Amino acid sequence: MVKKSIWSISASAGKRDPLSGNISTDTVIIGGGMAGVLTAHFLEQAGVECVILEENRIGSGQTKNTTAKVTAQHGLIYDRLLQSVGKEKAGQYAAANQEAIHRYRILVEKYQMDCQWEDCPAYLYTSVDSKRLRQEYEAAKRLGIPGELAEKTELPFPVKLALKFENQGRFHPLKFLYSIAGDLKIYENTKVKHVEGHTVTSDLGQVTAKNIVFACHYPFQNVPGYYFMRMHQERSYVVSVKQTCSLNGMYYGIDEDALSFRSAGEEILIGGGGHRTGKKTAGNSYDYLAHMAEKYWPGCKETARWSAQDCMTLDNIPYIGLFSRSCPDWYVATGFGKWGMTSSMVSAMILTDLILKRECPYADVFFPQRYNIQASAANFIKDSGHAAAGLLKRAAGIPKEKLEEIRPGEGAVIEHDGQKYGVYKSETGKKYAVSVKCPHLGCQLEWNAQEKSWDCPCHGSRFDYQGRKLDEPAQEDTECYIWEED
Repeated sequence: MVKKSIWSISASAGKRDPLSGNISTDTVIIGGGMAGVLTAHFLEQAGVECVILEENRIGSGQTKNTTAKVTAQHGLIYDRLLQSVGKEKAGQYAAANQEAIHRYRILVEKYQMDCQWEDCPAYLYTSVDSKRLRQEYEAAKRLGIPGELAEKTELPFPVKLALKFENQGRFHPLKFLYSIAGDLKIYENTKVKHVEGHTVTSDLGQVTAKNIVFACHYPFQNVPGYYFMRMHQERSYVVSVKQTCSLNGMYYGIDEDALSFRSAGEEILIGGGGHRTGKKTAGNSYDYLAHMAEKYWPGCKETARWSAQDCMTLDNIPYIGLFSRSCPDWYVATGFGKWGMTSSMVSAMILTDLILKRECPYADVFFPQRYNIQASAANFIKDSGHAAAGLLKRAAGIPKEKLEEIRPGEGAVIEHDGQKYGVYKSETGKKYAVSVKCPHLGCQLEWNAQEKSWDCPCHGSRFDYQGRKLDEPAQEDTECYIWEED
């Protein structure tokens, strides 16, 4: 049976009780993923009392969906940063991510974690044009990151050029997370509904705190901050296979439609087929990845397939620091792009320093209230266009009399009595109808045939075919209806 992910923990392991009533603490952290748990750990080590509020189980969000590459090699980032934010801030980004790898290694050794940590190199590769890789190599060298260019790799196909960073890492993210969570005060199955002043209101009680940290992947509080205007979300897909080979390095392709690879024990994780959330795509990304695996390793056996959701900022630099100038005791960690593991550690480092009122050498480049015109303008216009299209869209839909044309296992938008509904027909012919108006800001949801979900093209909220929320920023399910035939 093909699993949803190779990362798993026993259902009873480290289980925490929900919040019960009202409490107070020094710092409350919203979100029990890698960023939230690491931040709480560092603060507790410094003597700051913390509470984590997690909607489900810790690590149940994007942390369990990562490919768990711990690397400062974030695509073609350094040449771009030198051009857009200058050498000083580009150097801050490079140094922060290099320290993040070192911090992971220290924690694994300090607590003797059985989390399958491995030191390994990371590679960018191209099969088309080596010019950009040579520019990235020179940029990394200027910023103090030692790199090496190579024309041969261990990949099962030829490359034109590869850029190698030594001393990166990979691990089992949930085993690490549950180990570092240890004795932290965590309330699971506690859904935060609203934040005002120094009070966080959940469905089970309130937490009053001096400091509030939003480490919940996508900030659900629209005002202040306005992060929904400064980010979009993207889907990415992974298939794991056995009976292949073992890769010493981790690989990320820079060409269009290129793939990523890493070993995980006896399995190889193959990633790719990504797209903007809510965008209709041709074909099935999972099937494409499985096809490529079979091409490179004939006879391999698929063991798991899963997807992730990534927050993408306007300038491809995470937002880490003060949530808003008008809320001096609120902090945020979001917009990690495809690089959640190092960005989570960087977040914990920066937020700990800020809350403790210490100097932080990396804070400026990640400052959430920045606005760099050169780095951000084009993406802001592009993202605004997507949002406007989603808000104004008037799909032709499918007349009710054509409802039967929806094939089993498919979904479509229909119009009925002046209202639009998203209708999914199960393999047995049962129909599920939901409102296609996203409860976040009203964009029209689109059907995601690959994952049988309704996705928002504006800000990335997602819902299953019964309207249950899968991904933020929406905080509520979308309306679900029982479809009754005349």
